[in-house]
Amino acid sequence: MQNKGLIKFFAILFALVSIYQLSFTFVSNKVKSDAKAFAGGDPAKEVKYLDSIGKEKVFSLGFTDFTFNEVKDKQINKGLDLEGGINVTLQISVKDILKGLSNNSKNPVFNKSLADATKNQQGNQTYLDAFFEAFEANSQGKEKLASPDIFANRSLQGDGGVTFQMTDAQVQKVIKRKVDESVESAFKVLRERIDKFGVTQPNIQKLGESGRILVELPGAKDIDRIKKLLQSTAQLEFWETYKVEEIGSFIMAANEALKKSEVAKVETKAVAKDSLSALLTDGKDSTATKKGNNPIIDKIVAQGGGPVLGLFSPKDTATINSYFKRPDIRILLSGDQRYAKFVWGKPTTIKDAKEKEVEVVELYALKGNRDNVASMGGGVVTDASDTFDQMGKPAVSMQMNNVGAKEWEELTGKAYTQKGFIAIVLDDIVYSAPGVSSGPIAGGRSEISGNFDVTETKDLANVLRAGKLPAAAEIIQSEVVGPSLGQEAIDNGTNSAVIGLLLVSLWMIIYYGKAGWYANIALAVNLLFMFGILSSLGAVLTLPGIAGIVLTMGTAVDANIIIYERAKEELRAGKSLDEAVKASYSWTGAMRSIVDANVTHILTGAVLFIFGSGPIKGFATTLLIGIVTSLFTSIFIARIFIDKNIAGKNDLSFVTNFSKNFFTNFHFDFLGIKKWTYLFSIVVTIVSIASIATHGFDQGVDFVGGRTFQVRFAKSMEPEQVKAELTAVFGSAEAKIFGKDDQLKITTKYKIQETGSAVDEEVNKMLYQALKKHYAADMTYDKFVKTFDGKKLGIVQASKVGPTVAEDIKTNAYWAVLGAMLIVGLYLVISFRKWQYSLGAIAAVAHDVIFVLGVYSLLWKYMPFGMEIDQHFIAAILTVIGYSMNDTVIVYDRVREFLDGKTKGSFSEIVNKSINSTMSRTINTSLTMILVLLIMFIFGGESIRGFIFAMLIGIIIGTYSSLFIATPVLVDTISKEEKHNVEVKHQEAQLS
Repeated sequence: MQNKGLIKFFAILFALVSIYQLSFTFVSNKVKSDAKAFAGGDPAKEVKYLDSIGKEKVFSLGFTDFTFNEVKDKQINKGLDLEGGINVTLQISVKDILKGLSNNSKNPVFNKSLADATKNQQGNQTYLDAFFEAFEANSQGKEKLASPDIFANRSLQGDGGVTFQMTDAQVQKVIKRKVDESVESAFKVLRERIDKFGVTQPNIQKLGESGRILVELPGAKDIDRIKKLLQSTAQLEFWETYKVEEIGSFIMAANEALKKSEVAKVETKAVAKDSLSALLTDGKDSTATKKGNNPIIDKIVAQGGGPVLGLFSPKDTATINSYFKRPDIRILLSGDQRYAKFVWGKPTTIKDAKEKEVEVVELYALKGNRDNVASMGGGVVTDASDTFDQMGKPAVSMQMNNVGAKEWEELTGKAYTQKGFIAIVLDDIVYSAPGVSSGPIAGGRSEISGNFDVTETKDLANVLRAGKLPAAAEIIQSEVVGPSLGQEAIDNGTNSAVIGLLLVSLWMIIYYGKAGWYANIALAVNLLFMFGILSSLGAVLTLPGIAGIVLTMGTAVDANIIIYERAKEELRAGKSLDEAVKASYSWTGAMRSIVDANVTHILTGAVLFIFGSGPIKGFATTLLIGIVTSLFTSIFIARIFIDKNIAGKNDLSFVTNFSKNFFTNFHFDFLGIKKWTYLFSIVVTIVSIASIATHGFDQGVDFVGGRTFQVRFAKSMEPEQVKAELTAVFGSAEAKIFGKDDQLKITTKYKIQETGSAVDEEVNKMLYQALKKHYAADMTYDKFVKTFDGKKLGIVQASKVGPTVAEDIKTNAYWAVLGAMLIVGLYLVISFRKWQYSLGAIAAVAHDVIFVLGVYSLLWKYMPFGMEIDQHFIAAILTVIGYSMNDTVIVYDRVREFLDGKTKGSFSEIVNKSINSTMSRTINTSLTMILVLLIMFIFGGESIRGFIFAMLIGIIIGTYSSLFIATPVLVDTISKEEKHNVEVKHQEAQLS
């Protein structure tokens, strides 16, 4: 080996750098462990402790020191499935941005195009492109984007804006830039909110040009609070309000009109004696307010007064909203009241007549106008802080700029004169509606008070300081993982990794003896390099990532196996050990096969990295890093020890007494049985396609959208019973045993089309109410939903995938599989210079993919573990494609070598001999892979069991197809003339 000293130098240097990088992870974990012990299970105390030592020196190398913040930035970060926390994908509403840019245009073509874009948006197509397509189709050239009532308005004119003379293509460029600026603004606002929230190592990043923002908050516990914080647009407004006596006649008229309409329903609920009902009836039980005959009045559960029209149950708000939106009802409003805007207050709890606590919301009527613009906007607020009001209750204090201070003084002066009220409205929710009793308020300082706790005022002050979002931010995908589940994942991953490493190492020693020890040393160095690179890149380690590392152990020894098998052949041919090693490490020996095999693996890994997201990207990252480090250590590190043996004892044989006769006289007619293997594969393909067409798949929420909850109980549960209970609540639901029989995986599509933290919280509460009878009396909603260290019961993991994201994921999956096959097929055409090699490999891979899909379609209803078709499954399929190509390329390389050489026999005999000569490598590599995957399947944890099973089946069928499909297809597609020429050339070579 040339430049041996240089290779040793770089290997030692790389090892030292890797140890240096990993040292930060060890130190960081030690500090976090101390923080956890200090906090005693209190997450807020733990975060405070870590924040307090952020700038303290915790690691010294003698010549330099590092603070905890510096150490933390250099460690290997754990993904949510290992750390616990929440991961959400937010969709910034491009539709809202376009409405804002058009000044809420009333243009019918524009508004129809917005609606059509929402309805017709395709997978992976941005909303903006969908809008441009819809506008072009709807306008038919008669309407321009640069119309004055669309984008050529006053706010978009000026430098870099839209002018009347612009073409649609020119306007599109401007709008794309403006939308990008709005998304960037939203990104900055969200980042500022998150930075002040107080979780360690938050991650926020934009996802291309889709208008989507990924937010990862490892270790976060209060999920409902986080979702509210992220989705709050912080649209602060100040409105004048109507008083109950001003709007009462309309309520009376609306109630009478509804009584006569078809939607009025007889109800028998008692009517509370409140100020509104008293106003309408003068305290008498007249026909107008007879109990059970008033659509609006009967729903009032407590009296209001002043700006509060009445208190209603939250479940009735949607019904009341629908009443007030009806044209036949709104027409009853007279004068300026026709612009009235009916909104609700913040939910609060009161005691009813029976002293029972009930949740209610207050109804307000805001003094709207033709443009639906508030009396005063919240953009004038320059600062906000959490404080306490005169009664000692939590509140939020705000400071306004000079313009705002003047407007506030005028608005409060008007309210004082007219004895009116000013509603402080945030995101269309009234937080308070105080009157003004002491004259105009000067100085620009105001206060929001109401039914708050300290946490709420802190979050409210946070979002007001950070500013409002330019458009609504909707959670379209989310995943919540409890810390206890994360620790289980770490334990499962560690156990499977250790057992897998030991088994692979043991097999290499049993089969190759001393050479196996050298391969194991290379494997250990490979793992050190892998973790060092992960640490230096700041990569995130996930459970699939650990699976990728364990899988790398199986493939890491592949290059050593190829080299060792070639060396054994050279030794049997009579060469010395030195000559055999040099021949095996040459390009014409094992190197060409190793390069071709690993390039195909890298290509499929790259496709997986490009199209994958979250944990799947973590799997692809470790797989790609593992391929590169495996090549280096297998080729160079093991070679150093082999060369040392040659220079010393010179006793390497690459066999043991156990393995010395394995495959030495192996002769099997693979092509002779191709009719039977073709028949078997055709039958399997037909059965698989038929099953896919009839049985279908258990499609995960990744592909169809929905909500999934992993719920643990104190006892074993009957899935069918739970399914029935949840179906009664959600309309439709699925419940399956997930691992142990005290744990269920629950899936529902209830309100998956709707967004907002309120909907997510509603679903959580409905799930809790439906299942709480299965728990002890002390199981509260917070205990059931929130994540915390040591949590054993309730929701331990939850995920949500909106339908638009599901469509994108499905589209990505199709392209990933097809793209991987086409890219690798193209590489084989270039490498082997014959299209028949590529066709055979693609035929084998297509066969493998259909086989695995067929197995999942046939068995998903019967297997005791999850067999969902989701992102993890697609990752498994791509891994199978990579391995199948890898295995096929090794066989093809030997076929090419034998066809170009002097091997005796007919074309089929030459090909058969080439296949037989690779059997030791094929069986060894497959066996190590199967061993590793079996360990992952048994010990890796329930969440990746279906993922591992797909790879396990794929590796087995991939080995079969490389021998019985790829090579026969190659032989059958080569012309008779070319076969004849090969046979003639070989006969001439034998005679010469």
